[in-house]
Amino acid sequence: MYKAKINYQRASFLTSAPDIKALPADEGIEVAFAGRSNAGKSSALNTLTRQNSLARTSKTPGRTQLINTFGLDAERRLIDLPGYGFAKVPLAVKEKWQKSLAEYLMKRDSLKGLVVLMDIRHPLKDLDQDLISWAVGSDLPVLVLLTKADKLGPGARKKVVLEVREAALAFMGDVTVQAFSSLNKLGLPELEQVLDLWFGVAEQPDSATTN
Repeated sequence: MYKAKINYQRASFLTSAPDIKALPADEGIEVAFAGRSNAGKSSALNTLTRQNSLARTSKTPGRTQLINTFGLDAERRLIDLPGYGFAKVPLAVKEKWQKSLAEYLMKRDSLKGLVVLMDIRHPLKDLDQDLISWAVGSDLPVLVLLTKADKLGPGARKKVVLEVREAALAFMGDVTVQAFSSLNKLGLPELEQVLDLWFGVAEQPDSATTN
């Protein structure tokens, strides 16, 4: 099993920002987590950092309205981007979130990788595909994390992972696909290995497993 070279448990909250002007200086390396409002993004960040409440989780999707920054060390940060695509959010609020998200993705030079989280039962919605297309167009590596993988049996889970990997070929970029479960830690070593690579402390990982 892969042993992370960065101690993600050391992650600490730095700031919540309404836009990129309020973020820490644009230097070092950032890896951003993005996904639909019910994709389990906060749970994944808490699992990665072994902290129960680093990123707030809620039974009401769409509550992450700010760009949340967590420091790993002096040069490396995790970014929790506003959730997108939740229908019950008022249109004006949704548009504000989308603007902050787009601004960060287009203008943040320290961004070196994007984790796109999707419920394994509902992968590759239109907004997910738009986000991946943008990242590929900007030569940014993408890890598609298929969350809540414990909701499917091994056979069904493997089938979805293979289908999404095949679909990802159409993006013609550096797109990796991995099943993940915050409940039983499935896919956590693979997530850590990709992040270590992006943070510059690991070599290129082998192809992710299909479980």
